[in-house]
Amino acid sequence: MPEPEETPEHWSKFRERCRLIIFHSTRPAEKLFDVLLILAIIVSVITVMLASVELIRAEYGGLIYAVEWVFTGLFTLEYFVRIYVSKKPLRYIFSFFGLVDLLSILPTYVDLFLPGAHYLMLFRALRVLRIFRVLKMVQFVGEANQLYAAIKASLRKIIVFVMAVVTMVLILGSIMYLIEGPEHGFTSIPKSVYWAIVTLTTVGYGDISPQTPLGQMFASLIMITGYGVIAVPTGIVTAELTLATTTEKNERRCETCGETGHKYTAKYCRNCGERL
Repeated sequence: MPEPEETPEHWSKFRERCRLIIFHSTRPAEKLFDVLLILAIIVSVITVMLASVELIRAEYGGLIYAVEWVFTGLFTLEYFVRIYVSKKPLRYIFSFFGLVDLLSILPTYVDLFLPGAHYLMLFRALRVLRIFRVLKMVQFVGEANQLYAAIKASLRKIIVFVMAVVTMVLILGSIMYLIEGPEHGFTSIPKSVYWAIVTLTTVGYGDISPQTPLGQMFASLIMITGYGVIAVPTGIVTAELTLATTTEKNERRCETCGETGHKYTAKYCRNCGERL
């Protein structure tokens, strides 16, 4: 008896099934796919790291090269399958994981034209973040969203702050150049600005240091100022994080996919359709 021909409806169901396996992690088959993917990513990253060891590369260079291309081929196929089965391909392509997936395969192809670029395949390690979904740790995704919102809201303030700090170190470096001069290691204004940055950020490499009493007193004031400088961006982000946390408390979050912003009257997730 002849087998029934595939119909568009059958193919649509198959595509939907593939989409669920790839983008969801609730059923055993879906979790298995993610687990196998994470294992492949880990092995791939270890392979790239081993390729940087000269002794191993000299002995097993051919094998490592072949393994890298096998993983690149698998990840390339997976990337295009994700685009094909996605309901909104562009949304996936420009999402965080979409960009990470792309960065994980590009270095191998770029290496054909720019030798050494394949070491950038360590970007694949970022794909291990998918384990949050496998372990149903979506609550951490919600916290990550809060942190992202806080940093985004703080961006303009931080840019203004950084510009103020850049102006400050230019002035401080120029003053120190006038105080100490080339005879004490401050051979130019750029080098003096470098010293001011190292001192203001309380790093203190010690490769250049003031020798005169006036220079040492001036350096002490810069060091004390540095503690206040470090506290400013921390306070900006903390304030925005508090605001983001307060805002999210007034919204519901889906425990399946982590989507936020649902009203308390909502019964189903607007992203995955699961019951809230």
